[in-house]
Amino acid sequence: MADVIDVMNALVATMAQVIYPNGTAQPPSTGLQTVIYPGWPQSSQLDADLAGFSNGKGGRIHVTVYASGNEKNTTRYSNDWQTLSVPNPTLTASIAGQTVTIGGTVSTPQNMALLVNGAGYTYAVQPADTLTSIATALAALVPGASNTGPVITFPATARIQAARVGGVGTAFREVRRQQRLFQVTIWADTQADRETTAQAIDVPLAATEFLTMSDGTAARIIYQSSRLDDMTQKANLYRRDLTYLVEYATTQTAQATQVVMTQENIHTGVSGSSATTTTQTTYQ
Repeated sequence: MADVIDVMNALVATMAQVIYPNGTAQPPSTGLQTVIYPGWPQSSQLDADLAGFSNGKGGRIHVTVYASGNEKNTTRYSNDWQTLSVPNPTLTASIAGQTVTIGGTVSTPQNMALLVNGAGYTYAVQPADTLTSIATALAALVPGASNTGPVITFPATARIQAARVGGVGTAFREVRRQQRLFQVTIWADTQADRETTAQAIDVPLAATEFLTMSDGTAARIIYQSSRLDDMTQKANLYRRDLTYLVEYATTQTAQATQVVMTQENIHTGVSGSSATTTTQTTYQ
């Protein structure tokens, strides 16, 4: 799910990529060492870092992100489940004559399924499984089947219709949507350093339409306002606030198992008489 902290972290990451395009161990694009983080600065650390510019102890500009104001509920979309990720199974099952060979690499969660003589047989792969143990488990489920290693052999009369592997992906749904103001604050030692830093991050943020959240959703970001504060200049503190409106979703995620077979029970009969149930198993 996306939370207010996720939005703050996404803003921090976006600005860090601008200030340190070659990595945080490399020189900043502004020429000013800068720390970027969510939350409010600790006054003692801020004072020490800003004073470092003048006393030769390695000063640092601070850029902070803080959630300000009240949230507004903007929920307006349905909460239907949607597919977020589709897994790629690591196991394989190949049919050759009256045999099925299990191959690939064992990993979980995965399901292995066979359709033999119109009946379905499914096995959930276990963490300790090997290719041979998977074949053994499936062979034990199918009447008349046996295995040697990862190869399952079926009777000559058996009709092997399909062999399939399915993984477990992720589904999500949006349970609500909200809008909130986020304040990006530049804390600098001089007016020049403040504006250098502000100009470096303001344009890229203004050009950003959507932030990618940790849950894979996108948050809409819109510039709102800017404010200068020189009231503390005697303390060598120059501040500028950049305010952005961000609309983001709160989501719920769940595991989604791939369908490898479906079973349909058909009830037939005449009114007043007993019904007959026919089971049909098919692959999707």
